[in-house]
Amino acid sequence: MSQSDMSQSDMSQFNMSQSNMSQSNMSQSNTDHYIEKTHVIHSFSPDHRPVCRVKAGDTVVFETYDCHMGQLLPEGSDFAHVDHRLANPATGPIYIEEACPGDMVLVEILDIGLDQVGILDKGPTGGALKGYFPEYVIRRLPVKDGTIFYGELEIPVRPMIGVIGTAPRHGEESTLTAKDHGGNMDCTSIAPGASLYLPVNVPGALLAMGDLHAIMGDGECGNCGVEIGGRVTVRVDVLKSPDLPWPLVELAGRWIVIASGETVDRACAQAVEQMFGFLTAKAGLSRLDAGMYIDMFGSLVVCQIVNPYKTVRLEMPKWPLEQKGFYGFGSKAREDGL
Repeated sequence: MSQSDMSQSDMSQFNMSQSNMSQSNMSQSNTDHYIEKTHVIHSFSPDHRPVCRVKAGDTVVFETYDCHMGQLLPEGSDFAHVDHRLANPATGPIYIEEACPGDMVLVEILDIGLDQVGILDKGPTGGALKGYFPEYVIRRLPVKDGTIFYGELEIPVRPMIGVIGTAPRHGEESTLTAKDHGGNMDCTSIAPGASLYLPVNVPGALLAMGDLHAIMGDGECGNCGVEIGGRVTVRVDVLKSPDLPWPLVELAGRWIVIASGETVDRACAQAVEQMFGFLTAKAGLSRLDAGMYIDMFGSLVVCQIVNPYKTVRLEMPKWPLEQKGFYGFGSKAREDGL
């Protein structure tokens, strides 16, 4: 099915079916909590009232809007009528009962279910190519059975979470940007199968997430990914006092630190410092070995260049650390028999 083959009535049926899909998934899945997308925030803050309280080990489904909060889904809608104050809504927050300041929340991403229409756009206000597009262009792309239809091109989905984070200790941070609490990191590694560790700055952590992408290239260079709503199934746990005040991702064969800064250069320097700290404080390497491991094995990747703070990740394979006796930490390592 191409976009041109999709009639307005088809698009309307797709849009109308999304709420039905959410309720169906809720009844079929074995989850402890279902957070509807009507519970949204546009900043991370210790002052937000939690939607619900959960326990460590609980499974939670977050239903999410796309980054435009659905405003561009109807045929005929355009950026002239978009309320930009609604951009990047995150569903939540939830209060995790065992989480105390100084801990880390472990978020295991079990599944991402996508809605049936994604938004791709170009225009004069975002991304490295903004000077080439004086007018906004919007593409509404059908997404069905794990495939994105861009004209005649059929693209396998690679779903990911753009915005996920906990509350900062003081004040508030917009869901449009990323800092040490997480936020709008737009990291393609935050996807099904990943375990994301986030710092706990306030009691309960106040975890929230949104801004799903059906697919996005590393760097988010042009402006955006295929922006889409959906449902994220996660299992949450708490690691007591790990002393890691920034986001960390664990994949099957890699450890990944995520850093954000006002410039890409600053974010890169911070990522290297964070990996150095992780290797020395947690993996038990000497300062010299940690520096040399980063030189030999570290891979620095730009996550996004379009947000107010730029985000990068530094990846380290697990096997050199396992040879040194480091297999992980907390409850996840125990579950894996480590």
